[in-house]
Amino acid sequence: MTRLQGRRRAVPVAPLTGSAKAMFRLLAVRGASTRPQLGEVLGLSRPTLSAAIAELEEGGLASKVGELQGALGRKAAVYRPGPNAGHIFAVDAGSTHIRLRVSTIDRRLLHSRTYRLPSSQFFLGEEISRAVADEVAAALTESDPAWGPLQAIGIALPSRVVGPQGDTTATRQEAIFSCFDPPADIPIVLENNVNCAAVAEHSNGIARDHETFAYVQIGFKIGMGIMLDGKLLRGRNGAAGEISHLAFPMANGVRPVPGEIERYMGTEALMQRVAREWPRSAGSPPEDAADLMKRAADGDAAALAHVERHAEDIGAIVASCVSMVDPGLVVLGGGLGADPLILPTVHEVANRLSYPVEVRTSSLGQDATVLGIERLATEHAVNLILGEAKA
Repeated sequence: MTRLQGRRRAVPVAPLTGSAKAMFRLLAVRGASTRPQLGEVLGLSRPTLSAAIAELEEGGLASKVGELQGALGRKAAVYRPGPNAGHIFAVDAGSTHIRLRVSTIDRRLLHSRTYRLPSSQFFLGEEISRAVADEVAAALTESDPAWGPLQAIGIALPSRVVGPQGDTTATRQEAIFSCFDPPADIPIVLENNVNCAAVAEHSNGIARDHETFAYVQIGFKIGMGIMLDGKLLRGRNGAAGEISHLAFPMANGVRPVPGEIERYMGTEALMQRVAREWPRSAGSPPEDAADLMKRAADGDAAALAHVERHAEDIGAIVASCVSMVDPGLVVLGGGLGADPLILPTVHEVANRLSYPVEVRTSSLGQDATVLGIERLATEHAVNLILGEAKA
């Protein structure tokens, strides 16, 4: 269940029949649709269909936006969510960037903003909270009355997330509010950022044809989101998929250290190794991970060697994930994970070390997380509008 912060917002919408509720949900998922399309999917008779549309139009929850020429010469009316359905804010409160999308309930983009943090943040804290506050405030000033009411704000966090009954001190999730004071009476939907990316890949990404898969993020930090039978797996402590706590290192004379594998696999540690081991004959070392990947793609031998070694390490992590979850499909994302250059090696190593698994590169790239929290926030807003929101 999506985690909520603060009070629910009362939405003055008259009670709807089951048919009207089902139609509104369908419009929120599909967007603009014709009367015949709505009737066919919902299995409604013409009179029931007309009555449901009338209900939604009366409440401002559906609007006719045009007509579509049919094959037999008839024109079909096209509907989408109306002005009272409102809009949501979706925020990716990342370790390196803050990405914000303002969208309608059917996820049509109204406004977007991206802000790069002055420095990368390993932990959720005041720097990220302050940036979120600034970006939300700036987006609020851009709001247009035509967008309708703000129904919810979804925030994807670089931390574990638990519900009100969980240990929010241990997750550090409350740090998002250290500098950010949300607008009054607007629900805040919180979710882990990698989980959000998994949601997006399932809804409109490379994993649309899979109900069970794992999304593995490799970038400044690492993490995994698990989709099991079409549902996000969170775990009792919000820690399902927290591969940053895999036991590491494991060898004679050493003991595993909590979080050490994330520090070893992150881009900062990778680039430190690259700089330390870069051969003098190859010229100056790459400036950052993007430069390293570009040089490797251009055929630079030294860059290729480092990328190949890192891809082998990623493959070993994926193999560990496969051994635990057996997802059948692993989607690679994140700043490094989404680069197709590493895919062949990761696939080969993962299949050699564990059970058969298909490995794909994210089709959504850096937008995966913000699109995922957008999906979760709109789902909550729909439930709220229909009077079916869960505590």
